[in-house]
Amino acid sequence: MPYSLLCNGTVIDGTGAKPMKNAGILLDGRYIRTVGPVDSLTLPNTQINEIDAAGGFILPGFIDAHVHLMMDSFNLPQMVTTPFSLNFYKAIGNMRRTLEAGITSVRDAGGADLGVKQAVEQGLIEGPRLQISISMLTTTGGHGDSWMPSGVNLDLFPSYPGRPDGLCDGVDAARRKVREVLRAGADVVKIASTGGVLSATDHPEYTQFSPEELDAIVQEAQFRRGVKVMAHAQGAEGVKNAVRAGVHSIEHGIYLDHEAIELMLEHGTYLVPTLLAPVSVVQIAEAAGTMPEYGVRKAREVLDIHRESVRRAYKAGVKIAMGTDAGVMPHGTNLGELGLLCSVGLSPVKVISAATKISAEVLGWSDWVGTLEPNKIADIVVCKADPLSDIHVLENPDNIILVMKDGVIIKDLRNRAA
Repeated sequence: MPYSLLCNGTVIDGTGAKPMKNAGILLDGRYIRTVGPVDSLTLPNTQINEIDAAGGFILPGFIDAHVHLMMDSFNLPQMVTTPFSLNFYKAIGNMRRTLEAGITSVRDAGGADLGVKQAVEQGLIEGPRLQISISMLTTTGGHGDSWMPSGVNLDLFPSYPGRPDGLCDGVDAARRKVREVLRAGADVVKIASTGGVLSATDHPEYTQFSPEELDAIVQEAQFRRGVKVMAHAQGAEGVKNAVRAGVHSIEHGIYLDHEAIELMLEHGTYLVPTLLAPVSVVQIAEAAGTMPEYGVRKAREVLDIHRESVRRAYKAGVKIAMGTDAGVMPHGTNLGELGLLCSVGLSPVKVISAATKISAEVLGWSDWVGTLEPNKIADIVVCKADPLSDIHVLENPDNIILVMKDGVIIKDLRNRAA
């Protein structure tokens, strides 16, 4: 494959370094070979394909560390009347919109199975690079148990041969369930150590799984394949139990107290705030009326508490990665999370690093994606406006004029930007 030179733009490399004006990136197939001011680059004496960034801002492909590709907007009436197989076809559009928003890698936090991941890897469909958890482990009556007071089970992600049921109680059952999701192809184990906003019979502050169960889950994941555990954890006690057990990342972190934050710092635990999730629950409820009453009530209850918890965690030094819970809100709107992160104290440079470099660390992929540096894979986004002056420009996919994944251009709106 011939060399390519992406030039005529300002590079924001994701490391937190100052932007480089009039910069270029030399690509060798799917790899980045050199990054720097164009007039300082040493170019090979061979044919080079020039890619004009149209004066835009060149960034790493964004990484969303918490999505649900198998659903799109939490609409219970629609979900219970949708044929099972139709969800897979809908996921094709979800993944395409994710890519077009500039997100080239995701961690699916429940729903996508090994076949969905392989369909992307084999080029059958276009989508972001996937890390999958398949099924979320949960206790009876916990977040993830979809039993309703009527006796009806509104399971968002019903079990089938490629997606084991996630319900488990007791140490032995929890250990077995880890083995089942790993057997099914999970790259990461997802658990719920607290209740949640969109679960009918619990509350974000309710604690789920005993410390012994959590220890067994983390130990089994690490012992079997060195797999990390991500924890849906919103209440303080459930967060602390999960961190003490050795989970890799806390998802949401709505009710963080001082002890929880100190434990996260001590253990090096990442926080994936998903600030966009409760905001979107309220917005969708007001616009469309499709959110359940219990979810809207709890979302409104936690909005300010959530922001303040993340603000204090960031100020204390907890490592923040970008995740959105996309699927609760429409896919392709993911980068609305960036402005919310700025609102709790992160600078635009730090926000971009959270959505690239730090998210790559959470996925364990920082050796090859997440920043624009030599020898990393060419996942690159060009935005036509300056996100350091206004982070909100990234929210509109129309401002993302070029998306490259694995060195291949998959979205190109440069003619419109000219």
